[in-house]
Amino acid sequence: MAKSQYQSNPRVNQIFEDLEGYLAFCQDYGYKFDEAQLYDMRVFAYRQYTKAITGKWPKDQWQEDMRP
Repeated sequence: MAKSQYQSNPRVNQIFEDLEGYLAFCQDYGYKFDEAQLYDMRVFAYRQYTKAITGKWPKDQWQEDMRP
């Protein structure tokens, strides 16, 4: 029998890294996390995540919810 060899795919690794980053962003800034919304520019939370990646200030939902 031959040994089965596993070779990691860099594209798959990048997707999982992006998911982890998106999850951390959603927890830090108070957005609802849904992994189906990754790479969907129609979703407000993902647009804010891309703003955070580029170095701009995203809207913080925790602060918005604290306002009277």
